Amino acid sequence: MQVMLADEAATQAFAQRMAACAPRSGRVSLQGDLGAGKTTLVRAFLRALGVSQTVRSPTYTLVEPYECTDRRILHFDLYRLSSPEELEYLGVREDLDGEALCFIEWPERGQGWLPDADVRLILEVAGSGRLLILQASSDIGEAWLAAISQKPQQNQSVSI
Repeated sequence: MQVMLADEAATQAFAQRMAACAPRSGRVSLQGDLGAGKTTLVRAFLRALGVSQTVRSPTYTLVEPYECTDRRILHFDLYRLSSPEELEYLGVREDLDGEALCFIEWPERGQGWLPDADVRLILEVAGSGRLLILQASSDIGEAWLAAISQKPQQNQSVSI
């Protein structure tokens, strides 16, 4: 599935759509260059679920936890990892146990150590907007993307 996000408002609207049908747990990898909008998308997703606290990029903390009314969400940023083994030393394995919905920026830094993602999000700069490519790699991911694609929001073009 591909979605053209014209601006930040379109990104927020799409994140709301994602949040409305999100599973309680799973893993989402986010890929894209610096400044492509990975953290912006996660922030809008969390806002759509009612998170009111400050949502920061976890570049320096590695992970930021968020408690919503019906689920736990973990936002990882692996940009600063020098090797995937660091995740083991940091005790991250317990966080990826399937009890939380995990968003993982820079998953390639944890390659070989991280479990497979249910959904892969790739953000590419496209003029003044962003092209969002969504790929499912599990039953959870397939169901989520099917629910997202049911009724595209205005100001977005969705193609499968």
